[in-house]
Amino acid sequence: MRLYSIAVYLFLYVPIGIIVLFSFNSGRHASDFQGLSVKWYGKALSNPFVIDALTTSLIIALSVAILSSVMGTSAALALQRVRGPMRVLFDGLIYVSIMIPGIVIGIATLVALVTVFDLLNPILASLWPEGVKAPKFSLGYASVIAAHTLFTMSLVIILVRARIAGMDRALIEASEDLYATPWRTFYQITLPQIFPAVLAGFLLSFTFSFDDFIISFFVAGANTTLPVYVFSSIRRGITPEVNVIGSMVLGVSLTLLIIAQVLLRRRDRQ
Repeated sequence: MRLYSIAVYLFLYVPIGIIVLFSFNSGRHASDFQGLSVKWYGKALSNPFVIDALTTSLIIALSVAILSSVMGTSAALALQRVRGPMRVLFDGLIYVSIMIPGIVIGIATLVALVTVFDLLNPILASLWPEGVKAPKFSLGYASVIAAHTLFTMSLVIILVRARIAGMDRALIEASEDLYATPWRTFYQITLPQIFPAVLAGFLLSFTFSFDDFIISFFVAGANTTLPVYVFSSIRRGITPEVNVIGSMVLGVSLTLLIIAQVLLRRRDRQ
């Protein structure tokens, strides 16, 4: 079993380590290692297409993280008061949204949005004055953000609900006995206790959205996220620049995941 475990970990992590190593390659080809150099990092960071794709991914990931944190926390607090069959139904919907493969979410979202756009765009065109170009709904930032929020919000709900289950309810009851308003009780009592879980959910939502390729590929429209750009670059040939982008994304993702894990462990100790 020990040898089997070592083999599995080597199979998973050795290719990642090779990508990081070859991102410092001084040669022109990704598979031809000719010495250590950081020149490809400079070329990647000065590439306008990379910067544009990176900006798009950051805007989408940050928007998704904010929406998922706010909506997921609100849903988690509301679900604590739901009992019976409705609670079972909502629990099932939450876990199903996580278990559904990304390609299914991407295709379903694409079909749903295109169908809705085909219905709404003629209506908008008929309402607009003649000679004035009417706005049109199309795939873009909003469609990607909506699709990513769909499954990342479920992660936030699960994290926050786990934290709520371990809260000291006596503090909330004491606040209510002292005639505090519901908002004041939430702001001064509930939020400080669940904040580590909310922040962990924010970081995880950001990471999942930033790294996503499958859903973004279907619903991004004319916008290009960083994973989609990397995929397009690989189709033209793998250069050390692709390894650089992969290494930087890996570094950011690992950093955020480590921070989220530290926050969750600190929450468990409290």
